[in-house]
Amino acid sequence: MVQTEALMTFVIYFLLLMGLGVYFYRQTTDLEDYLIGGRGMGSWVTALSAQASDMSGWLLMGLPGAVYLGGMAETWIAIGLLLGTFFNWKLVPARLRLYTQETNTMTLPSFFEERFKDPTGLLRTITAILTLFFFTIYSSSGLVAAGRLFEAMFNIDYTTAVLVGAIVVILYTFLGGFLAVSWTDFLQGILMFCAIIIVPLLAYNFVGGADVIIETMEVREISRYLVPRGESFSVLAIISALAWGLGYFGQPHILARFMGVKSVKELPKAMTIAMVWVAISLTGAVIIGLISIPMFEGLAAGTHEKVFVYMIEELFSPWIGGVLLAAILSAIMSTIDSQLLVSSSALAEDLYKKVINNDASRQELIWIGRISVVVISLVALFLALNPENTVLGLVAYAWGGFGAAFGPVVLFALFSKQTTWKSVLIGMITGTVVLVIWKEVGLDGVLYEIVPGFIVNAVVIYLSNLFIKQDNEVVLEEYDKVITQLTDKEVEAEDPVKPVSS
Repeated sequence: MVQTEALMTFVIYFLLLMGLGVYFYRQTTDLEDYLIGGRGMGSWVTALSAQASDMSGWLLMGLPGAVYLGGMAETWIAIGLLLGTFFNWKLVPARLRLYTQETNTMTLPSFFEERFKDPTGLLRTITAILTLFFFTIYSSSGLVAAGRLFEAMFNIDYTTAVLVGAIVVILYTFLGGFLAVSWTDFLQGILMFCAIIIVPLLAYNFVGGADVIIETMEVREISRYLVPRGESFSVLAIISALAWGLGYFGQPHILARFMGVKSVKELPKAMTIAMVWVAISLTGAVIIGLISIPMFEGLAAGTHEKVFVYMIEELFSPWIGGVLLAAILSAIMSTIDSQLLVSSSALAEDLYKKVINNDASRQELIWIGRISVVVISLVALFLALNPENTVLGLVAYAWGGFGAAFGPVVLFALFSKQTTWKSVLIGMITGTVVLVIWKEVGLDGVLYEIVPGFIVNAVVIYLSNLFIKQDNEVVLEEYDKVITQLTDKEVEAEDPVKPVSS
């Protein structure tokens, strides 16, 4: 698709993003505004920006491509993510919002340090370093997806396509910070939602319905069932797919949305919005993959992640197609911008201020954060320039890394009064080492590396707590205070109208 209409649609879309970046540049006055939007986000923006930043380009490219190759067996990933989304919203947001306000923290590394009162700074520093490492890989996956999109649309060189996508994301993240990122993600979430409903509805009739899809799957010997009948299947493969849900508890770019919500009272509504969005979006992505099986038989190797692009080109006029293809770009950018922002906060707030200049002014930290966006983007860009990378492969490693390193720590921080900084530091390091070794020796082909990493981290923290007792009175008092606040908020939510005392 090289039509002028599609190109103009993308230019208009880019200008809209730039406009939001410039607008929120004027609204960003201090570091709290830049990193978490001044803790003033409502339920709709919190929900849609969290889920849009969560799903990324893999929702419209990686997952449909996987289903195109593997059939219904790949649906276990979607099921795992749906379950993970539910439990993450159920367990984490309220406690994290109250705890980060109580400890006056705006990033995950600083929260870990203040929550456990680590006197050494090691917990904060290591968390920040791991954040930078895994987010650089994660961001590169988005740039790979952007490269695939522009390559398919405009027949331009892959390297040029990646550069164009990187420039746009850097600009509006650099300017507007959390507010720009959250509001663009909100709009992008709506666009993604519309595309993932409209396209499969029309494509289903275009291919001739379910019978044609099933017949083609049988001819090509692609799985028609969640558990293939008459074939050997791996229980570990199903566990690996479901284990994607574990990653939610440790994703800094999603957790940042919980920190920035206006009030705990906004969270029940936000959770409902998020769950509806995720359930429909994941279902739509799987259906797109299934429809593409009869629609695009015999795709060349390495092009399976472009099936949604090909579907839009086949079914829609250039103007409408340009808008729908912008939804794919939305999915890509909504995650990269969030990752760049969290990475920049790790450098500015958790490393620069903590290690280099403890007296740095708020304005100085904002500019350090903005410069960090550029530096991290350049590293991610270098990694993305390898056209052999796949979107799903890069996402899987980074997602698993965050889940294994931070997931158990977040849960123990929010639900365990007796956990100490030494326990979580040992658990975090051990879980990360296990994940990396598991991946490097090739065991990820047997079981997704997040599983052993997450389990080892949690078990080490639990066992360490048996021997290392929490005796810091401030930590114990803060935990009790947060739980009390949580109970009070729940009562207020259930009975918002209180009688006026005489």
